[in-house]
Amino acid sequence: MIPVRILLDTHAFLWWLAGNERLSEAARAVIANHENVILVSAASAWEIATKHRLGKLPEAEAVAHDVAGCIADQGFEELAVSVRDGERAGRLPGPHRDPFDRMLIAQALALDLGLVSLETLFDRYGVRRIW
Repeated sequence: MIPVRILLDTHAFLWWLAGNERLSEAARAVIANHENVILVSAASAWEIATKHRLGKLPEAEAVAHDVAGCIADQGFEELAVSVRDGERAGRLPGPHRDPFDRMLIAQALALDLGLVSLETLFDRYGVRRIW
C-alpha cells in the first residue's frame, strides 16, 4: 500500500481517540496504517474546544483541554489554518454553512488530502472522502 496524507474530520478524530465503533472499518484501517500521514486541522481543535465550552461535547473534556497533546500522542500531525485557507473556505460555493466543515473541505482540496468523514455532503465539493 502506498502511504497517503489524510485529514481527519473532527468526529473521526474524536471517535478514533474514544475507540468508538461508529468509525467505519475503512476509516480505521487508513488511520491505523502507520505509513500514512494523519493530519488534524487547527479548525478541529477550535471546533472541539468551542463545542465543549457550549456543552455540546461534554465527553471530550480531556481532549478539549489538550488537543495538541492528543494529536501528538497518536503520532498524528497538526495542520495549521492559513489566511489562504480562510479565503478558500469562504469562497466555497453552496449552502453548507458550517465553518469548521468548510475549512476542512478547503484544506483537503488545497493539499490534495483524503478526508476521513461520514459527511456525504463533502462529496459535492470533490473531496476524496474516506468512509
